[in-house]
Amino acid sequence: MEDLYEILGVPRNATQADIKKAYRSLVKQYHPDAHPGDKTVEEKFKKINAAYTVLNDPEKRARYDQFGTTGPGSDNPFGGMGGMDFGDIFGDIFSQAFGGGFGGARRNPNAPQRGRDIETVIRISLLEAAQGITRDVEFAKAENCQHCNGTGAKPGTKPETCPHCHGQGQTRQRQQTMFGVFESISTCPECHGTGKVIKEKCDECKGTGRVKKKQTRGVKIPPGVADGMRLVIHGAGEDGRNGGDSGDLYLVIQVEEDKRFERDGADLHTAVTLTYPQAVLGTEAEIKALDGSPEKLTVPAGTSHGQVLKLKGKGMPKLNSYGSAKGDMYVHIYIDIPKELTDKQRELIKALADELKTSVNTEEPGFFEKFKGLFK
Repeated sequence: MEDLYEILGVPRNATQADIKKAYRSLVKQYHPDAHPGDKTVEEKFKKINAAYTVLNDPEKRARYDQFGTTGPGSDNPFGGMGGMDFGDIFGDIFSQAFGGGFGGARRNPNAPQRGRDIETVIRISLLEAAQGITRDVEFAKAENCQHCNGTGAKPGTKPETCPHCHGQGQTRQRQQTMFGVFESISTCPECHGTGKVIKEKCDECKGTGRVKKKQTRGVKIPPGVADGMRLVIHGAGEDGRNGGDSGDLYLVIQVEEDKRFERDGADLHTAVTLTYPQAVLGTEAEIKALDGSPEKLTVPAGTSHGQVLKLKGKGMPKLNSYGSAKGDMYVHIYIDIPKELTDKQRELIKALADELKTSVNTEEPGFFEKFKGLFK
């Protein structure tokens, strides 16, 4: 006969807390619901239950420690357990670990249940993300059938008590084993745990009490939203069951790429191309903002290729910020080097080279090629 302490994997001086902890761990590991059809696991599970019943009872444990049995004159350490209903003993643990799938209280399928959440995608432009927009969103969701008021039964009729489980929603099976009477509880296969059956089904929902319908809802997208952001509209999801609350509607924002601007948080990056004289002498350049309006950019003399100039407050709105705070716009400078020159332009650049005391070779690729190479 196996030692009860070895079955639970605890030492003989284990505390009651240690025994309970070991038992809970083994129940999760060897529960039959997790190993359907495995007879070896089922037998192991029965032994775990029997061992725990003895060791968790101080009086039975004391007798077992002294005599090796649970009762004087018995050679069976599991003696005195006949007729015991393990469902009542372990139901609270099974219901916590396995949703009440074995020997314990189940969640009432007729209790109020919250509706499922819905998620849909909204694609907007970068300009729409900057300005904010109100958009009609289409989505489908399950609603309680209005034809039968969500009962699933044909109007004029109503669900009836399940004859298989007599309205309990559960079926019990008792089995005589070497350890006593073993009782298991499972969901009623006829009513699926509701305790009711529908003989005449509603024509609209086919007895489900639910119908799938398309919805159109206007939603307001605030300025400053970013790609991948999720907005929530509470209560706009699927209807709850049995009077439960509705779920939520989640809007996933997808911001399309813009040809002229690249976004970095609340900041925008763009580029402007200048001629060499403009970069050297300085200029006032005009660029178009995100909404197409003109913005003046002061380019200081001596601006180099690749330099970045900033237009403060010309970026994206900062979401959930106080006032009208915005990010900045960063303008990347590119200098255009002409590939072909007129004779006069060539002479002028040669004169500039002489003035700057820069050696040039007009016969072979030299000054001009090197000059262009600086800006590739």
